[in-house]
Amino acid sequence: MSARRVLRLVPPAPAPPPLLVVAHGSRDPRHAATVRALTARVAAARPGLRVETAFLDFCAPSVPRAVRLLAADAVAEAVVLPLLLTRAFHAKSDIPAVLREAAAALPPLGLPVPRLHTAAVLGPSPLLVAALERRLREAGLTAADRASTGVVLASAGSTDPEARAVIAGIARRWRRSGWRAVRPAYASAALPRTGDVVRRLRADGVRSVAVAPYVLAPGFLPDRIERGAREAGADVLAPVLGDAPEVAELLLRRYDEARSPVGRLVVA
Repeated sequence: MSARRVLRLVPPAPAPPPLLVVAHGSRDPRHAATVRALTARVAAARPGLRVETAFLDFCAPSVPRAVRLLAADAVAEAVVLPLLLTRAFHAKSDIPAVLREAAAALPPLGLPVPRLHTAAVLGPSPLLVAALERRLREAGLTAADRASTGVVLASAGSTDPEARAVIAGIARRWRRSGWRAVRPAYASAALPRTGDVVRRLRADGVRSVAVAPYVLAPGFLPDRIERGAREAGADVLAPVLGDAPEVAELLLRRYDEARSPVGRLVVA
């Protein structure tokens, strides 16, 4: 008597929670285009993961609109990732407030409220330093240039002392990798400015000066960094971080951390 073979149907694995990337936004169309290029790279690196983009200001869709679309699709939970390099005002106040408002607006529309888990901001991270290094190489620097080159780590700037301390810490640690000097600069809200740091490095006898914008996408403040670098005569100006592979990898790392029981912060 032959044994009867029993086929068991294995249900498909549930889809992972969508990733909602929340960027600052800008009137400059290059900003949204760069953010979308980054999120497209993230989606390509993780097939099956739904990746959405929203903006705090100027660009569409807004955060409430993006959350409403997730709710309309009956999404039970999602990970919200602030596309920010430091934990300053936007991360501490703006994004939590807009997420609470977006969630509160759903029940009157007859929509379910998804559980929104907020991921950590991107920085600091060795992956961001690796992305900075990539952009400097793309701008023409080689390993042989390190010992004679001073780098200006040019960030957007913040009034938050915690954010400024993070930038200063990155500069100190990055200096140990062999650059002649690494010094922070800010495009707004704090001093010194990019051009001033370029001139100080020259006065200190640094032969070659490179400016590395510690910003994710083009816009008003990155343009200010560029003007300061050019007016002060910097030898090298690197592109913004943009859709560097290291940045995309970091987004996925923050997504995975937010899904873990330890890293999970529910805001709605």
